[in-house]
Amino acid sequence: MTGMTATRTSARSRRVDSGGLRWRELDWVLLGAVVVLGAVGCVLVWSATVHRDDLTGGDPRAFLAKQLVNLGIGVGLMALVAATDHRWVRILAPVAYGASVVGLVLVLVMGTTINGSRSWLMLGGLSLQPAELAKLAVIVGMALVVAERSEGRWRDRVGTVDVVLMLTVAAVPAVLILAQPDLGTMLVLSATVFGVIAASGAHRRWLVVLAGSGVLVAVFAVATGFLEQYQVDRFLAFTDPGRDPRGAGYNVEQARIAVGNGGLFGQGLFDGSQTGSGFVPEQHTDFVFTVAGEELGLVGAAFLIALLGIVLWRALRIATRTDDVFGRIAAAGIACWFGFQAFQNIGMCVGIMPVTGVPLPFVSYGGSSMFAGMLAVGLLQNIHLRTLSAPASRMQPAQRVLVRG
Repeated sequence: MTGMTATRTSARSRRVDSGGLRWRELDWVLLGAVVVLGAVGCVLVWSATVHRDDLTGGDPRAFLAKQLVNLGIGVGLMALVAATDHRWVRILAPVAYGASVVGLVLVLVMGTTINGSRSWLMLGGLSLQPAELAKLAVIVGMALVVAERSEGRWRDRVGTVDVVLMLTVAAVPAVLILAQPDLGTMLVLSATVFGVIAASGAHRRWLVVLAGSGVLVAVFAVATGFLEQYQVDRFLAFTDPGRDPRGAGYNVEQARIAVGNGGLFGQGLFDGSQTGSGFVPEQHTDFVFTVAGEELGLVGAAFLIALLGIVLWRALRIATRTDDVFGRIAAAGIACWFGFQAFQNIGMCVGIMPVTGVPLPFVSYGGSSMFAGMLAVGLLQNIHLRTLSAPASRMQPAQRVLVRG
């Protein structure tokens, strides 16, 4: 019996190392939650745009078709990463990081300004937001730093040099994103970097220093006028939405009205009064959650949040079960990214977070966000499959907290 088990384990390991995708051993709970989120997102985007001839050009299914294409391409990218040999994932990590930096530089040189931020590259009829892909690139870059420096050595936490190197990896894209300026992406990236460093096992004094530095930078940015006036106005409107209901507070006020209109079971799909009238700006992108709140009610909105919660649960589960340092830190970083971005997006729709313009993962309209999120899910699946290929080498959870440094 032992010999047969060893043979099966060896065969599974060879299939992973050869890059074969073992469909039966995928994390189907994670995959199912992501696909359902994407499908629900397509319907919500359709509902948000079906009555907007100014957006659709008279074709009520225009955005539905585009988002279905985005979802299909995203699923393909996810499968590609999941099927890639784990060794190639680490080899290509620096390439992905470098490509994201180049994309952010090109945005500053030849990008298109939308809503006050130069964040978009127009490629023919397509638009690309490199900052979305940079989030994943920073995560894998930081994870690779720790993994490469940990070979052959163990200690209970990473050292100062490791943390400095990780911060350096994050700093280059961060500076370029600030130059756009894209405050929403910068907030998500900052929270993600904090989570990655925490997951790496860095001493808690580093976490205190990072948190304190973030507060000081925010105060400095406001005091010195570094932020654009519209960004300052958004934060002021967050603290008091009634101070400028026709200006900076308009988005927040209309979003809260839309969500409040839904009640328990909603007004019905495609029948939302705020949604149909187009009162909520950017409702198919940043404020897509208000469509769920108004038309599907508390029950529908809770279902959406539950699906996002399942994605975070599976990501953290993958992070805690893998013995590979790179995989553990990358999976934890992805969980931090998805978790904070979802909280920020939903929070601004219900008035508990300032408006910063970040998409709801897998739900908001847009190719860049969908592709980045699906690539991240593909990496999670890759790590999951790699963990299954070597069950005999699994350590106890307490041991996995230790990070080589």
